[in-house]
Amino acid sequence: MKLTRSVFLLMLALLVMVPFSLYSQSSPQITAGELQKHVKYLASDELEGRRVGSKGANAAADYIANELKTYGLKPLGDKGTYFQNFDFVSGIKLDKINTLAVTISGKSEGLTPEKDYRPLGFSSSESYSGGVVFVGYGISDTSKKYNDYAGIDVKGKAVMLLRNAPPSDSLRDFGMVAALRYKAAKARELGAKAIIVVTGSEDSENDDLMKLAYDNASGGAGILAINITRKAADAILKTAGTTVKALQLEINKTKSPKPVVLPNVSLQLTVSLKEIIENARNVVGILEGNDPSLKDQIIIVGAHYDHLGWGGEGSLKPDTVAIHHGADDNASGTSGMLELAQWFASSKAALKRTMVFMAFSGEEEGLLGSGYYVNHPIIPLEKTVVMLNMDMIGRLKGRRLIVNGVGTSQGFEALVKKLNTDSMFVLSMTKDGFGASDQASFYGKKIPVLFFFTDIHSDYHRPSDTWDKLNYPGMELVVRYAGAIATDLDQTADKPAYIAVEAPKQQSTGRNSRVYMGTIPDFGEQVQGMKLSGVREGSPAAKAGLQAGDIIVKFGRVEIKNLYDFTYALGEYKPGDPVEVIIKRGNESKTMHVILEKRSN
Repeated sequence: MKLTRSVFLLMLALLVMVPFSLYSQSSPQITAGELQKHVKYLASDELEGRRVGSKGANAAADYIANELKTYGLKPLGDKGTYFQNFDFVSGIKLDKINTLAVTISGKSEGLTPEKDYRPLGFSSSESYSGGVVFVGYGISDTSKKYNDYAGIDVKGKAVMLLRNAPPSDSLRDFGMVAALRYKAAKARELGAKAIIVVTGSEDSENDDLMKLAYDNASGGAGILAINITRKAADAILKTAGTTVKALQLEINKTKSPKPVVLPNVSLQLTVSLKEIIENARNVVGILEGNDPSLKDQIIIVGAHYDHLGWGGEGSLKPDTVAIHHGADDNASGTSGMLELAQWFASSKAALKRTMVFMAFSGEEEGLLGSGYYVNHPIIPLEKTVVMLNMDMIGRLKGRRLIVNGVGTSQGFEALVKKLNTDSMFVLSMTKDGFGASDQASFYGKKIPVLFFFTDIHSDYHRPSDTWDKLNYPGMELVVRYAGAIATDLDQTADKPAYIAVEAPKQQSTGRNSRVYMGTIPDFGEQVQGMKLSGVREGSPAAKAGLQAGDIIVKFGRVEIKNLYDFTYALGEYKPGDPVEVIIKRGNESKTMHVILEKRSN
C-alpha cells in the first residue's frame, strides 16, 4: 500500500530513535529532498547516461568527489585525489592491415574492407590462407539432433556460415547455439581457422555489414572472424552452382544441414584489430575511526554511479538511441551513499571503525570498478571487515526491501531483522553474497557483505528510468535503515567474520539449464581464459578445489579463451558428467576433476 507522509514520519522517528542516538544531536538529516537533488543531477540529460569513460561519467565523478570534499572526507585516491583511476577496453577498431582476397580456379580478386566485408569484434588478429567450406548455420546441437558439421572435415579450413538458426518447432529456439560466439567456439573446436559470416535473405532484405563492436568479453574468440555481404558470398558459392538464398531456403525447408565443399576456392585473409583503451575512475573518500583497537578495521559503503549512456550494449531498448538516464540504476544508490557519507562525517568523532565511501564506475560493463579495487586495494584488503552496497534503492513498493548477504557473517540476519523497526519493511532476505552488483567483488575476496535493493521494474535499463519516477520518501527510509545497520557494525566490538554461503543453484551457466558448476566470473581483468572472482560454497567447482583467482583455460576438450567459450562448453554436458578442467593458478598449471550437478530448481 501507499504510505502517507505522516506514517513515513512516524516510521522515521521509530527507526532513528535507537540506532542513531549516538549521532542524532549534531548530524544533518538524511532527507528525501537531498536524495532527490543528487538524483536529478546524476540522471540529468547533461550527464548523458554516465557510460563508463564518457564525459558524463567524468562529470558525475567530479560531482561525487566535490560532495565528499564538502562533507569533510579525506581523499583516498591516486596522488592525493578522490579518484582511483583504472583502464578498460571501451571498444574495438580496425588496425593497420586488413585484407581479403578470393582465389577461384587460379584467379584472385581482392575485396574491400568496410564495403565487401568487415571483421567481427571478437576476431583474432592474424592471417589465414586456405580453402573454404559452407557449413549452413554452423550449428551443432545434440539436443535437437541437428549438426551442420556432420560428415565433413573443416580442420585447417575457413567455414562460411549463416547468421541465426533454422526455424524450429519453437520459433528458432536454438538458444545460445545460434550466437556467433558459440559458432566461433564450435568451429575452433573442430579445427577451423576462420569463420565467414553472411546474413541470409530470409533474415534481412538488406545486405548490410554488421557493425564492428566490442562485446565486453575478456579475450577474443581465438579464431579469425569476418562478416561478408551476400553479394561477395554468392561470388564464392557460384563455383558450386548455388547462392546464399538457395541454400538457406533449402535448409529451412528440409530442416537438414546442407554443407557445400568448394574445392576450387581459396582465401587469403588478414585481420588486424586494436582495442580502444580508456580511463575510468572510482571515487573514494575516508572517515578515520577513533577507537585505538578498532580504527584499523574498515567498513566500506559503496554504490556504482555509471549507467548505459545512449544505450546499445546492455540496453533493453537496444534499437533506441536515447539517453538512458539511470535514475534508479544507480543514481539512487550513489545518492544514498553520499547522504550516508555526509551523515557519518557530521559525527565522525563518534566513529570507532574507519569508514570508506566508494562510488564505482564500470559496474554495467561487468563490475569493472569494484573488481579493480579488490585487486588493487588502496588499503590492504584484509583490513576491510564488511562491505555495504546500495544498487537500485529508489523504487520501494509495498514496503518490500531485498537484503542480500545476510548469511555472509554470523549475526547479519538477526541484525537486519532487529533494525527493521516495527516491521517498517517487508524484508526479502537471501544468505548469498554473490549477485549482479559490486558487493560480489568483495564477497569473492571473502569479505562479508550486505546488499540493499528495491527490485527490478519496467524502466530497468531503458531510457524511461528518470528521476521523477523514484519514491524519495521510501528511498529516505532505505538509506536511514542502511545507516542504522552501518552504525551497529561500527559500534560493536566484535569483528564480522566471513562465512562461505552454500548458495542455491539457480544461477547456473550454460544453455543446458540442468547443469550447475558454481563458478563466478571475474570481468575486471583482461586474460586469456575465464578468470574466477569466486566459487560458490558446496558447488561442483568448490568440491573440485577451484578457487577465486583461478583461470580456466580448458574445459573438457574445449580450449577456453573467454567466458563465452566456457558457457558454450558447459552446455555440452549433462548433470553427473565428469569433466577434466585445466586451470592456471599463479604460475602453475593444474588439472582438476569436476563432477557436474543438477540444478535444484
